[in-house]
Amino acid sequence: MRKMKYNQMEKFLKRAPFEVIGAPRAEHFMGVQSKVILGHYNWLSYEDVFVRALNFGNGLQMLGQKPKTNIAIFCETRAEWMIAAQACFMYNFQLVTLYATLGGPAIVHGLNETEVTNIITSKELLQTKLKDIVSLVPRLRHIITVDGKPPTWSEFPKGVIVHTMAAVQALGAKASAENKPHSKPGPLDIAVIMYTSGSTGLPKGVMISHSNIIAGITGMAERIPRLGEEDVYIGYLPLAHVLELSAELVCLSHGCRIGYSSPQTLADQSSKIKKGSKGDTTMLKPTLMAAVPEIMDRIYKNVMNKVNEMSSFQRNLFILAYNYKMEQISKGHGTPLCDRFIFRKVRGLLGGNIRLLLCGGAPLSATTQRFMNICFCCPVGQGYGLTESSGAGTITEVWDYNTGRVGAPLVCCEIKLKNWEEGGYFNTDKPHPRGEILIGGQNVTMGYYKNEAKTKADFFEDENGQRWLCTGDVGEFDPDGCLKIIDRKKDLVKLQAGEYVSLGKVEAALKNLSLIDNICAYANSYHSYVIGFVVPNQKELTELARKKGLQGTWEELCNSCEMENEVLKVLSEAAVSASLEKFEIPVKIRLSPEPWTPETGLVTDAFKLKRKELKTHYQADIERMYGRK
Repeated sequence: MRKMKYNQMEKFLKRAPFEVIGAPRAEHFMGVQSKVILGHYNWLSYEDVFVRALNFGNGLQMLGQKPKTNIAIFCETRAEWMIAAQACFMYNFQLVTLYATLGGPAIVHGLNETEVTNIITSKELLQTKLKDIVSLVPRLRHIITVDGKPPTWSEFPKGVIVHTMAAVQALGAKASAENKPHSKPGPLDIAVIMYTSGSTGLPKGVMISHSNIIAGITGMAERIPRLGEEDVYIGYLPLAHVLELSAELVCLSHGCRIGYSSPQTLADQSSKIKKGSKGDTTMLKPTLMAAVPEIMDRIYKNVMNKVNEMSSFQRNLFILAYNYKMEQISKGHGTPLCDRFIFRKVRGLLGGNIRLLLCGGAPLSATTQRFMNICFCCPVGQGYGLTESSGAGTITEVWDYNTGRVGAPLVCCEIKLKNWEEGGYFNTDKPHPRGEILIGGQNVTMGYYKNEAKTKADFFEDENGQRWLCTGDVGEFDPDGCLKIIDRKKDLVKLQAGEYVSLGKVEAALKNLSLIDNICAYANSYHSYVIGFVVPNQKELTELARKKGLQGTWEELCNSCEMENEVLKVLSEAAVSASLEKFEIPVKIRLSPEPWTPETGLVTDAFKLKRKELKTHYQADIERMYGRK
């Protein structure tokens, strides 16, 4: 057991401090599994961050980085990521962002397409991912590690030099004494080339200008009441994702504190936190948090599993309080006693001070949204936006407790619906207009890097010179101007008999079952029925097997035809309850013993399904379920 040194929390300087978690918090390492006991947060002021960013940008300039040229960041979410980004914004370097979970070919594609000579990364990613592909990136000259020099740094090809971030900052601080002026960005200059971990094919680089970013964060901030220096935001989603980057920039523009975390250390029960020690939310007690639906669904299922394990009296009390609060919320009333005595422990899972949860990246189920509203005693704002719209589009108002809606357009943009005849959606539909969602405004980005054909397909300018994005999502407007996402063009499949099936609709109806951790529906036009791939919940499936008298290892249970049939019965009952049509209900399924994570390449970093990769991965099962030899 070894204790790492750490500084005590500094007093606030100037405005609210900006949190640094470069050495996450103070750590005790517990064995080879990297279970950790984390200490206090260490803070930097805004002034400190400004100086570090200024020196880092100047240091990069001394290494030969020129204004309006590309520099890549391939790093986990941490304070140094944001400091590096701010340096690039200051000096007008075009920041190329790559997800830390991308595979080798995708990383090589992004680095070579953008012709970067410098890359910012971490020791771990340098050793585990970059080291093996550096020779495939011939233009690379400088690698800057944010957390010290790796022990085997001398192994890199000739001509590639490894620096630490601290050394580059020291170089910049020394050179800044000469007061050499640096190039400042203009509104239309590229700020970020953000590579998506898209659900199909190689990642595409979206060109986001400085004015796009300003427009987007202006629109988002307008929907968060009382945003200011008293707020604490917890950052743990990938900063290479537009949701996390824009959320943190909103916070920085209003003087909030930012504390960094990771999905593995977020809560007391997280995988890397040693049992009995405190997770990041408990220590930081954030007031603001962004999440993707996958994470909220996990919280919902975990809490409900705990409820099911309670005594009959406790369970009935919880359900009574839950239903009572749901009724009071619908009338616009609060429930202070229920909040204090019944839901306090649940609220404590995220530190106890959350006043607003923002969900984006994919649709949030009505069940999960209602649960979060009730048990975490705070509004759950749903947002809708894309990388191509700088993350901005719509966000629900905090007082809107309706489920299934993503809110009205933000002040930075307009939204209109375009007829999609094949899907049967028209903007003249009654009582609610429906169609493909088009977003127009200053937040709509410049297009795809070195991909003019795709840019022309997805973007256009109208007669007034306003730029529009064709999202591929299908929406419906409520009478009060709030938007619902009801379908996606790519998810619509025509079956052999002519019926149209929305795969997303099928998945949304079934994924909240406690037995299901994840599900992907699949169909093609050569067959008359839907099939599915299912990641079952280990605890629930094991219990179901016990009840049915089936035994075996986890892999044996998932490969069992009997278990497939038992799970299929549960899915079919849930599908009927959710009012799915008979042709929409999966007829056959494959149980997967392995979870789908961004590391497996089967879901994006926002946990959206990668349908193409899933189809390839389960090709043999598809042929089996469709009866082909």
